[in-house]
Amino acid sequence: MTQPKPLVVLATVGPLLRDAVALGVVVDHPRTVVLRHDIVDGPDGGGIRRVVADAGGVLEDVLVPLAHACLSCSVREDAVPTLERLARDPRWDQVLLALPVSAESLPVTRALGAAAGRAGRLRGLRLASVVAALDLAAFEDDLLGDDLLDERGVALTADDERAVGEALAAQVAHADVVLVAGEPAEHPVASDLLDHVRAADGLRVDGVLAADAAALFAGAHDLRAGDRRLDPRRAAPVPDAPTRHGVWTLDLRADRALHPERLVADVARLGQGRHRSRGRFWVPSRPDSVCAWDGAGGQLSVGEVGTWGRRAPGTRLVFTGVQDVRADLLAAFEDVLLTADEHARGLHPWLGREDVLAPWLGDRAA
Repeated sequence: MTQPKPLVVLATVGPLLRDAVALGVVVDHPRTVVLRHDIVDGPDGGGIRRVVADAGGVLEDVLVPLAHACLSCSVREDAVPTLERLARDPRWDQVLLALPVSAESLPVTRALGAAAGRAGRLRGLRLASVVAALDLAAFEDDLLGDDLLDERGVALTADDERAVGEALAAQVAHADVVLVAGEPAEHPVASDLLDHVRAADGLRVDGVLAADAAALFAGAHDLRAGDRRLDPRRAAPVPDAPTRHGVWTLDLRADRALHPERLVADVARLGQGRHRSRGRFWVPSRPDSVCAWDGAGGQLSVGEVGTWGRRAPGTRLVFTGVQDVRADLLAAFEDVLLTADEHARGLHPWLGREDVLAPWLGDRAA
């Protein structure tokens, strides 16, 4: 029985870095084929630019029209059938999927993992590794600065309002392997910052050209582990992350809920600034809801991600930064928590109260 061919998924926020990694892989391993996608969005509809290349050069460069240009559309309508075709071609032993610049790898790998099952269209492939590549010289400003993807010309669509840091944080935290361009000794703060925010169970490789492509294709991506890395319910500091160059991580925990009105009034004190933050919280007006917190690039996103079930609700927000504002963050956190007296009164005072978080969390179920 023919063994499935390994598939590596590559995510970046820089087009030049994406192309450099792909070129390095095919030069070192000529029997690799690269499938590269770019989202094309316009007034007459969207599309996917599909480029297929190997060591001999570009084999395909076509624009595939879609009803709407989006990442999920590209995976469902073009990536899966194209990968299925490439997997059957005897010219190649392995496949590299280079995602659109700024695309997050988690939703793509979920879709690919489902299709790679025994009865799936991609059963001729196995998901080997998820890789993020970054430039250490730009990493601190990319992650903590307030530039938008649109300002860099790498937004996925016309209505993509994400910050560069939001996309980068998701790529780095999900990756099995982070490929680093640049010398750590020349960028010590950025180097330490990366070790605070990448996956604790992932691998860092310094030197994009030093990457062992054979090892990338020999890996085995664990879909459940990938989900856990970005699950706000599992947010925690990276163990033993370096602090010698002033990078810090602050772990704020409480069994008390956040006060909805005070959170709305003071959210800027926690959500804005040059730091990365993520975690979960609860509010007494929605005691069953797990609320997610995700901040990077000066932007903050909150939303519901399920219910507590049998677990006791709790709040845990993990902040990482390079400017020491830990005392300010701790003070703001204490101010938006329910006081001990408010917590002791229970949930009854919140029955029928206006839900000020509805614009962010959605309407409560009837």
